[in-house]
Amino acid sequence: MAAAMTSSAAYADVMKVAATGSVAEVMDRLEAAVTGAGATVFVRVDHGAGAEKVGMPIGASQLLIFGNPALGTPAIKADPLAGLYLPLKVLAYEDADGVWLAYEAPAEMFDDLAIPKDAEVIGKMTGALGKLTAAAAGG
Repeated sequence: MAAAMTSSAAYADVMKVAATGSVAEVMDRLEAAVTGAGATVFVRVDHGAGAEKVGMPIGASQLLIFGNPALGTPAIKADPLAGLYLPLKVLAYEDADGVWLAYEAPAEMFDDLAIPKDAEVIGKMTGALGKLTAAAAGG
């Protein structure tokens, strides 16, 4: 299955990439891609397991929080409030249509900050998230 990138009007700032395999398998691939690219994985949050513990099942859902200071620091230097959006986050979840990877588009993430729309850091983050999620999507 080829990875498909979509963004609906309701979630114009959220990029979705179709993935193959279970949420755990997709996240394992994402984590390997992130570390293979030289970035640091800070935490992997299993939302599904947490929900199960409180008797409120939501299905498979995991969030990976990761970053690379060489990539993110220029954004924080341009506007310290960029630290509210960094490190980067990618969610893997399953719904009736399959397994998905989702992340906020960097241009939208920094939309209200003093970071120019054409800033190099936005292009680099956009490229990195595209490559990492494509690698994790499988296919």
